[in-house]
Amino acid sequence: MDIGKKNESNSSMMVAVAAIVALVVGGVGGYMLGGNMMNEPVANTNSSNTASAEPTTMTKAADLRALLNNLETEHVALASAATRAGFDGDKSFEATAGALDNNSKEIAAAVGSVYGEEAEKRFYDIWASHIGFFVDYTVAAKGGDQAGMDKAVENLNGYVEAISTFLSEANPNLPKEAVAQLVTEHVMLLKGAVDAHGAGNFAESYAKQHEADTQIGTIADAMAGAIVQQKPESFR
Repeated sequence: MDIGKKNESNSSMMVAVAAIVALVVGGVGGYMLGGNMMNEPVANTNSSNTASAEPTTMTKAADLRALLNNLETEHVALASAATRAGFDGDKSFEATAGALDNNSKEIAAAVGSVYGEEAEKRFYDIWASHIGFFVDYTVAAKGGDQAGMDKAVENLNGYVEAISTFLSEANPNLPKEAVAQLVTEHVMLLKGAVDAHGAGNFAESYAKQHEADTQIGTIADAMAGAIVQQKPESFR
C-alpha cells in the first residue's frame, strides 16, 4: 500500500472491505458462541431454564471487542491532539505524547494477553514506530520541508507493511492485503487531519479525525472477531 497515492481503486477497497466484513460476521458467530456456551442449559430444557439461554452481552468476546474499540478510538484522539500540539508548538505536546505512549502500551498488552510477551513487545515496537513517523511528518510539514514529509510517508508505508505482516502471521483470519488496506486508510485519515490543520482548515481537520474514529472501529472489530475465531476455547 502506498500512502502517497490518494487515488486508490474502488475495486481494491471493496475486496478489502468484503474480507473484513467476512471476519466481523465470523466474529459475531464467535460472540454468539461465547454467550451460548456460558448460558445454555446442559441437560434440562424445561421452561424454568429458558431465561438462562437468552442472548447476553456479558461475554469475554464482547469484552475483547469493547476493549479494542476503546483503546483504538483513544489512540485516534490522542494522536490527533499530539500532532496538533506539535504543529502549533503547544506546551501540552509532551503530556499528550506521554498519554499516547501509555495508550500504545495498553494496546500492546491486549495483544500480548492473547499471543504472549514476545508478541506484545514486537507489536509495541511496530505500533509505536508509526507514531514517531507522524511526529516526523508533522515537524517537516510545519517547516515546509517536502523532503522530510516524503521520507516520513515512506516510513509510514513501511509501517503498513510491518503491522499487516505481523497481524496476518499471528492470525490466519486476518488476510494481509485486507489489513494493509484498512491500516493505509487509517494512516491517510490521520495524515489528512495533519495536512488540514497545517493549512488552517480546522473544520476539515476535525472531520478527518471523526472519520478516523469511525474507521478504526472496523479494524478493532476485525481483530476481535478474528481472535475469537482463532481461539474460541478462550471465549466460552
